Amino acid sequence: MTQFTFEATVRTDLGKGASRRLRRANQHIPAIIYGGEEAPLSISVEQREFYRILELEESIYTSVLNLNIDGKPQQVILKDMQRHPFKPTVMHLDFQRVDSGHKVAVHVPLHFLNEATCVGVKQQGGLIQHLLNEVEISALPQDLPASLDIDVAALEIGQTIHLTDLQLPKGVSIVALAHGGDTGVVSVHAKKGSKDENSEEEAAAE
Repeated sequence: MTQFTFEATVRTDLGKGASRRLRRANQHIPAIIYGGEEAPLSISVEQREFYRILELEESIYTSVLNLNIDGKPQQVILKDMQRHPFKPTVMHLDFQRVDSGHKVAVHVPLHFLNEATCVGVKQQGGLIQHLLNEVEISALPQDLPASLDIDVAALEIGQTIHLTDLQLPKGVSIVALAHGGDTGVVSVHAKKGSKDENSEEEAAAE
């Protein structure tokens, strides 16, 4: 997994006014670190490098990040990111401390493979419908995947891949399944007005 390292500084000037001044200087992003046995810590993260990685690397959301806080290393995951409602600006970051012996929960993106050659699309003229675009997983920090791949090549019209059908890396579990929530992830349905759509509707009615 790619390693990301960001420079950070402990913040002593707190409050909304201080956060605005940080962002206005275009140098740092206000942030907080919490979790573990230590107290929450207010920090500021060097802006340029964070924006560069954010633009290029989707896996920043699911990777263990290295924060170099005034020269002291700290491993974290990104738990929340507040963006400006209409400007391309990050307003605040929330990080959670991690260690190799405790599992963490993160949302990972779903990548759908072989959509163009899907049986239900290429041979049966159906349409793929993404029911989920991400899923919350639980794993040790070192076992976190950047994403989950779902092969839809064999999916036919009227079929759905559910959470229980997903192939998970070793040590990874889906949080929703622990609570009995076996949600549909992706399906193929017939185009409107087609014979297959009428058959689907009749089957549902029965």
